[in-house]
Amino acid sequence: MAEPKIFELNNGSMQVTVSNLGCTILSLSVPDKDGNLGDVVLGFDTLEPYQKGLAPFFGCIVGRVANRIKEGKFSLNGVDYTLPINKPPNSLHGGHKGYDKVVWEVAEHKEGEHPSITFKYHSRDGEEGYPGDLSVTATYTLTSKTTLRLDMEAVPANKPTPVSLAQHTYWNLGGHNSGDILDNTAQIWANHITPVDQNIIPTGEIMPVKGTPFDFTAEKQIGRDIQQVGLGYDHNYVLDCGDVKDGLKHAAKIKDPKSSRVLNLWTNAPGMQFYTANYVNGVVGKGGAVYNKHAGVCLETQGFPNAVNTPNFPSVIVQPGDKYIHNMLYEFSVE
Repeated sequence: MAEPKIFELNNGSMQVTVSNLGCTILSLSVPDKDGNLGDVVLGFDTLEPYQKGLAPFFGCIVGRVANRIKEGKFSLNGVDYTLPINKPPNSLHGGHKGYDKVVWEVAEHKEGEHPSITFKYHSRDGEEGYPGDLSVTATYTLTSKTTLRLDMEAVPANKPTPVSLAQHTYWNLGGHNSGDILDNTAQIWANHITPVDQNIIPTGEIMPVKGTPFDFTAEKQIGRDIQQVGLGYDHNYVLDCGDVKDGLKHAAKIKDPKSSRVLNLWTNAPGMQFYTANYVNGVVGKGGAVYNKHAGVCLETQGFPNAVNTPNFPSVIVQPGDKYIHNMLYEFSVE
């Protein structure tokens, strides 16, 4: 059994600490407009709070299926599957012990100009109710001075299975301890969202954002219309209008006006859960910082929520012999 440990990726201008517990990003430090390094992710100083379940999915990779599955049920090839109801009345982020709560094997750790670390996990048939054995790998690489790349792959051994992994870091570009993100601006390359019912399950509709508080097609303050969407944003955006670079679509851009830090996110995933930490309440994190509501923003690129039960959504089923591939590029800059 692998031990949970903390590893560092450092290229001289950017410093990231990650753990094989849930492939979790614990810290990520990038310069602001004055060249000062700041840690821009919410989290804890040690692994113990993550192990105790005190993190609301801070920094981890979630799976086998990210987001919600309605009533924890789906059918595949005539077989009915039942998943744990860990977020009543639904199954969320892989169940009681999803990929965020397991210790992955460290397959490779490289230093140098482009440091990287590769984690591997073998998910067995029936784990958390999901069908078939699945071999999963996740590689974090510092591809340039201020760019982090994440490459996730999953290969089913013997049965078709739903797979939708997501990276669940809470970003605060002003620094993890700088308060809420409501004055940050966001731009999201999505003309549509998938609206949800009262249990936060998509209705199946693909709704245009134009003329609604969900419209981030032009850069705007995250807090501007947030009062109009209930507790805050927690919605899947349909990534349908971004430029493509190296096979990845431009998904989102977040900017903090005070530090001038900018994050541009690129991905090959069809959707992105835009979540404004609506349920974070008095979590004591790194250096004693207290994280409250809207203390960060999650940009969870993913397959659409409940796609297994929604025929008009892009399928998340992966067949044996095929490979699930999910890439993300986090580009930091100042402007």
